[in-house]
Parts: sequence; C-alpha cells; structure tokens
Amino acid sequence: MSSATGAGHHAEPHGHGHDAHGHDAHGHPAGAHGSFKSYMTGFVLSVILTAIPFWLVMSDVLGNAVHTSLIIMAFAVVQIVVHMIYFLHMNTKSEGGWTILALIFTLTLVVITLTGSIWVMYHLNTNMMPTSPHDLMHHKP
Repeated sequence: MSSATGAGHHAEPHGHGHDAHGHDAHGHPAGAHGSFKSYMTGFVLSVILTAIPFWLVMSDVLGNAVHTSLIIMAFAVVQIVVHMIYFLHMNTKSEGGWTILALIFTLTLVVITLTGSIWVMYHLNTNMMPTSPHDLMHHKP
C-alpha cells in the first residue's frame, strides 16, 4: 500500500489535506470552516438578539409601538450580520471577496424593489382609489 497523496496535497491527520495555496480538497480556504467556538458564539449571540426583542414586546418596555418596531428591526439587521459571519462564514476574504460583492448586489436589488413597490402602491392608493358615492355628493358643484 502506498501512502502517496495527490499532486499538490500534503498528508495531514484526519484526512484534511490542503494544497500549497491554503485550500482544502474541496477548493475552500483552509480557515473557511467554522470551529465549535465560533458556532457557539454565533448561537449565543443569536439567542440574545432574539430574547431582547421578545422581552421588549412582551413587557411593553418602551410603551410606543413605533419605537419598539424600529428597535426590533435594528436587532433583526444585527442578527442577519451575525448569521452571515458565524454560520455562513461570509467575509471579505472568502471566495476572493465575491460573496460580499454578491451580497451587496442582492441587497441593492432588494432595497430598490421594496422601495419602488412601496412608492408605487402609495401613489396608486393616493391617486387612483375610487371615491365613495358619499364623497361625490359633497363635492358636486
């Protein structure tokens, strides 16, 4: 039996070979996979970022629905970032920065689509909604 490995791969314990460029056998950067510590950090942050908005709503801490909603949305954005970093392993170094570029492009399209949709619906509601017969009676010359 030969212990030779494929060209460009070095034999390492547990079968995790890396090439000369620091990539594993699947082409991923060697540090792209999360450790137990990073997964637990992400999990704990996710639980905290879920528990605080839950507490804000259930205890009616702020007493104002608009402020509570804005704070919950801020926590949601932070939680999205936590998930992307700790669970999806997205950073500026992974895939040569293309994952972040794709994310920015996607977010730009989502913002344009949502903003445009809300703008169109608002203006359709304001300018195109039929008036009731009662309103027509009051505006007759």
